[in-house]
Amino acid sequence: MEQTATAFELPNDIVPLVPMRNVVLFPHVLMPIAVGRPKSVAALEQVLHRDSPIGILLQRDATIDDPGRDALCTVGTLAKIVRHVTDADKLYHAVCQGIVRFRIEEFIEGYPFLAARISRIEEATQITTQTEALAVQLRERASEFMSLVPGLPAELGHALQSTRAPAQLADITASLLDAEVSEKQMLLEMLDIDARLQKVLQILSHRIEVLRLSKEISERTKEQMEDRERKFLLREQMKAIQKELGEGEDNEQDIRQLSEAITEAGMPAEIETGVRKELQRLQRMSSASGEYSMLHTYLEWMTDLPWQLPEDVPIDLPAARQILEADHFGLERVKQRIIEFLAVQKLKPQGRAPILCFVGPPGVGKTSLGQSIARALQRAFVRVSLGGVHDEAEMRGHRRTYIGAMPGNIIQGIRKAGARNCVMMLDEIDKLSASLHGDPSAALLEILDPEQNATFRDNYLGVPFDLSRVIFIATANVLDHVSPPVRDRMEIIDLPGYTQEEKLQIAQRYLIQRQREANGLQAGHCTLTIEALNKLIGEYTREAGLRQLEREIGRVMRHAALRIADNPQLQVHADVDDLEAILGPAKYEHEVASRTSLPGVATGLAWTPVGGDILFIEATKVNGKGKLILTGQLGDVMKESAQAALTLVKALASTLSIPASIFEVVDIHLHIPAGAIPKDGPSAGVAMFVALASLFTDRPVSNEVAMTGEISLRGLVLPVGGIKEKVLAAQRAGIKRVLLPARNLKDLHDVPEAVRSALTIIPLETVDDAVQAALTSK
Repeated sequence: MEQTATAFELPNDIVPLVPMRNVVLFPHVLMPIAVGRPKSVAALEQVLHRDSPIGILLQRDATIDDPGRDALCTVGTLAKIVRHVTDADKLYHAVCQGIVRFRIEEFIEGYPFLAARISRIEEATQITTQTEALAVQLRERASEFMSLVPGLPAELGHALQSTRAPAQLADITASLLDAEVSEKQMLLEMLDIDARLQKVLQILSHRIEVLRLSKEISERTKEQMEDRERKFLLREQMKAIQKELGEGEDNEQDIRQLSEAITEAGMPAEIETGVRKELQRLQRMSSASGEYSMLHTYLEWMTDLPWQLPEDVPIDLPAARQILEADHFGLERVKQRIIEFLAVQKLKPQGRAPILCFVGPPGVGKTSLGQSIARALQRAFVRVSLGGVHDEAEMRGHRRTYIGAMPGNIIQGIRKAGARNCVMMLDEIDKLSASLHGDPSAALLEILDPEQNATFRDNYLGVPFDLSRVIFIATANVLDHVSPPVRDRMEIIDLPGYTQEEKLQIAQRYLIQRQREANGLQAGHCTLTIEALNKLIGEYTREAGLRQLEREIGRVMRHAALRIADNPQLQVHADVDDLEAILGPAKYEHEVASRTSLPGVATGLAWTPVGGDILFIEATKVNGKGKLILTGQLGDVMKESAQAALTLVKALASTLSIPASIFEVVDIHLHIPAGAIPKDGPSAGVAMFVALASLFTDRPVSNEVAMTGEISLRGLVLPVGGIKEKVLAAQRAGIKRVLLPARNLKDLHDVPEAVRSALTIIPLETVDDAVQAALTSK
C-alpha cells in the first residue's frame, strides 16, 4: 500500500466513509453536505485527490462525535463529489450525487479516516407488470404532491415525469419527502423494488392527505377571518392540523396546574366559580393569542393571593416591650401607645384595628416603628411607597382591557407579603397628589375605612378582597398635604425629633455599631469618644432625625477603614481634635450671640417639615417717608404679621419712649435670611415686634433669647403650633431662654424633661412681657 504526501492508494473495493448525522442520500439524487469532523475531512480530501467515489451513510446516534463501526448503519450510498468549497473555519461544503447503494462487508483500520470494504448493491433489471403499475401510481401521486406544495421548481416535476426506471423514481421521490430519518434509512435498505415503491406510496399518500386537509382548513378559516386577523390564521391552521392528526397537546399541563392552584387557594365559593369559568375560557383559547397571556396572568394573580386567613399567633406583650426597647431609644409616649394597641389586639383579635399614622421629620424612625410592630405581632411586614403616586389606578388597579394591566399597590403588597393579616406600611402618605387620572387619596378612603375595606374591590381583580385583617400604618412628614377625610380615618402619633442627649444615646447604642459593620470593621477597630459624638451632633448636624448624623459617623468609619486596610493591627480612636482632619471644619456654629449684638435683630423659632429651626429677623431704618420694605421671600401671612408688628410699635410708641415723628422720616426695612428660602406662617409676629422695638429704642435683644408667637393689634400674644419642635430647635442652637405664648404652656408636656430643665421658659401674655424679657439696656 503506497502512501503519498496527500492521499492513500486504496483498492477498488475499499472506499472512504463519511458518517452523516441526520441526512440520508439516495442514488441518482443531488444533495449538499457540510463536513467538519477531522476523519470526515480526511475522507473527503482523499476522494478529491484521487477523484474516486465516497461512501455516505447514516450514523445511528446523532449525538456521537466520533462514531465507531457499531454506531453506523451498514447500508449507504456511494456518491461522487460534484462541487466543493472550503470556508474560513476549514468546513467543507460539497455537493454529492448518489450513484448506487452499497453494503459494508468489513471495516478497514490504519487510515486517518473511516474506510471499509464494500459490495455494491445493483438494482434488478427485470421489471414486472406490478412494478410498472406501482411506478405509474407513484408518478401520479408525486405530481399531485408537487401541486399541493408551493415553491417547488418546475424542473423537478419534469425530471420525475421523464424518469422511467421504477427504482430511480422511488429514490428521487423518497428524497423529496419530509419524513423521519429512520424512515428514509429504511427505504434505502429496501432492496425489493415493489416493497420500496409501496412504502414510498404510503408515506406520500399520508403527506398528500395532510396537505389537502391543510388547504381545506385554510379555505374554511379564510372565509371566517377578517384581514386584521391574518396572523392569527396561521396559528389556527396549525392547531386545526394538529387536532385532526391527534398530535396537539392544548397546554394540558398548564391548565392542570392552574386548576390545582385554584383548588388550593381557598377562595370564597362565588369567586372560585367565576375563576373556573375564566379557566374554561382559557382552555378554549390558542396559546399564541394575545388575550391568552392576559387571562393567564390574571389567573396567576388570583391563585397567588392569600385568600385564606392564617392562624393568629398569640401576642406576647413583655416580648413586644423588649422588641420596642431594643429597636428604639426614647419615644416613650409612642411606645406606650403601640403597647396599648397590641394589648387591644391580644384581647380582641377579631376587632377592627385603628389606623396609626406616624408624623414627623425624616430620620426619626417612623418606618422602623412599623417593622417593630410587625415583629411584635409575628406577622409579615410589607412597605408600600406612595411618594409621587398621582393616578387612582395605582391604588385601585387597572382594568383588564389592555395589555400590561396590573393590580393596585395594595393588592401587590398583599401578594408580596403572602398573608392577609400582614402589617402594611403606607409610606409618605402626604406625598400623594391628584391629577387628570384621578385622586389616589379618594381611593384610600375605602382602603382605610374599617367599615368598607372588608369588601375592597380592585379594578384588575374585579372581585371583592377582604382587607379588614390588614394592620395599616401610615407615615407622613406633614399633615397639611393629607386630605381631611383621609386624616379623619387615622390616629395621628407625632414623632417630633430627638434631643441632643437622645441622639447621643442612639448613636452609642445603634448607629456606631451599624456603621462599623457596614464598613467591615470589628468592635475594637474604631471607637468614638462621647466628646467627639457631642461635637458631631452639635457642630456637624442640625436636624430633627438621625440620618445626617449616621452619614457623618459613616465618614469617620470609612476613614478608619482606610487606615486599618493598610495596617490591620491598627486601632483608631476618634476624639474631638480628630474630627476636623476627618470631616473638615464644623458646618454649624452657635451664631446667636454675634447676630443679635446690634439693635434691630431678634431670634425667632420656626417650624419646618424636617423639624424646628431658628431664624433671625433683622430690621433697620433709613431716611425716607415711612415705607415698610420686606425681603426674604415672605409669604402673605408673614407680610401681614410684619405690618401688624409695625402698627403695634407705632401704637405703643409713647410707652416705649419712641418719638412719634420718627416714623414719618424713615423707611423701615425688615429682612429674614436666608433670602432664597420661602417662608410663611403665623408664628413670627412676636419676633418681628421685638426686632422693631429693639431698632427704635436702640436696645439690643439678649443673645440668649428666642421667641415665637403671634400678636394682635391690642398687644396680646396669641398661641401657635409646633411648640415641641421649636423648643428642641432652640436647645440645639444653644438658646438659654425661650419666650412662648402663655396659652402654649400646656404643649410643654410633650417636651422631654431634660430639655425643659435646660431652658428657661418665659410665658407671654402681652407684647409688654416680650419687651421686658427680651430687650437689654442701651
